[in-house]
Amino acid sequence: VLGGAENIQSLEACITRLRLTVKDDTIIDDDKLKKLGATGVMRMGKNALQVIVGTKADLIAQEMKKHMKKAGGKI
Repeated sequence: VLGGAENIQSLEACITRLRLTVKDDTIIDDDKLKKLGATGVMRMGKNALQVIVGTKADLIAQEMKKHMKKAGGKI
């Protein structure tokens, strides 16, 4: 959906959104993100996007960071 841990360069939570910087934005699947519960995806530039997930954004970001570390990600 996001291209795996190797595609994510940065990940932060901001109240109701996940703010991401990715290496390749062409592999981001907006429709699958929405099927997983995101209410929207905003593209903020070539490699930056925000995924609107509601008030659980911080919890989701923490869990994503744990999984990314296990997968060898730098975050």
